Amino acid sequence: MLRKLLAVSALAFSAVASAQSLPPGPKITISAVTQLSPALPQYKDVDVPMLRDKMPAASNGRIEFNLKSYPEMNVQGPEVIRLVRSGQVDIGGAPLTTVSGDVPLLDGFDLPGLHNSMESVRKAGHAMMGAANRDLEKLGVKIIATSPFPAQVFFCKRPITGIADLKGRKIRVAGPSQGDFLNALGAQPVAIAFGEVYTALERGTVDCAVTGTGTGNAQKWFEVANNLYTLVASWGISGYMVNIAWWNKLDPQVRTFLESYFAKLEETQWKLGADLTQDGIECNVGNAAGCKIFTLLTDKKMTLLKPTDADNARARQVLTEVVLPNWVKRCGARCGDIFNETVAPLTGVRYKAN
Repeated sequence: MLRKLLAVSALAFSAVASAQSLPPGPKITISAVTQLSPALPQYKDVDVPMLRDKMPAASNGRIEFNLKSYPEMNVQGPEVIRLVRSGQVDIGGAPLTTVSGDVPLLDGFDLPGLHNSMESVRKAGHAMMGAANRDLEKLGVKIIATSPFPAQVFFCKRPITGIADLKGRKIRVAGPSQGDFLNALGAQPVAIAFGEVYTALERGTVDCAVTGTGTGNAQKWFEVANNLYTLVASWGISGYMVNIAWWNKLDPQVRTFLESYFAKLEETQWKLGADLTQDGIECNVGNAAGCKIFTLLTDKKMTLLKPTDADNARARQVLTEVVLPNWVKRCGARCGDIFNETVAPLTGVRYKAN
């Protein structure tokens, strides 16, 4: 599967190179911080080859990337918009819910319990993009591409038999809507930086943590959590954001080239996200036949629990009764209108004001 992914990446690169060719001109160095960890496939198998390694040849020698992951820049996540806005980096990648404190509308891309597939969340995100960028542009940034993590599920230290077992547990979340979701289920949401979760699980500071099926594997959470509950809390949508002042000053030909290039990078990331979701599950439970990308567990396999139809129905109930109204309360009435105009036609879920 990894070979297949790399082949897709190579095809995407070839398509961009053939579709856009830059004439000779001044060299440009772009600074970017894009992913939570250098160990993630989104970084080492897509961003690094497409942005750092292949960009010089693809751009006729015009563009190079000074590319870093979060740990290399000592970045935690919530401050990414401010890093891009201030010009400390030209391009920043971040999970949208993580930076939604600056722009609450971003949390609406991926509300817990709303989307039952990666295809659904991508369509809804594209529908909301115009409104989101209007808000982001007030801060001097905008999204030029999106990418997903694997499905966001629960890594737990103690056994779990269903959604009701989340009650009373301290659970690491990423963003306010996941917090609302778990509060409604009687759990205690805890905000911890991604890089600190392993230690929190190890020490018992949290009982469970939410992250991608394969993301947790890449970070070796299986060493400190034995149980994998695959109720999808969300899909971990991220955005590549640019500093608008810098972006608008680029040579129009360079800007057009980058738009086309990032469109291909987005396609590669979404293909990867779909592959990673199932691969992460198979690797964590020790199924060698299905594990092609992440680390196959052999001695310490995780115990898998899939959500029942009743679990999924309960998640949808919490979405409509708690998560969606609370998000609109944080974001403002206009966000409810935006949701109903863009997302409701795709999902069948509408916000109803009290």
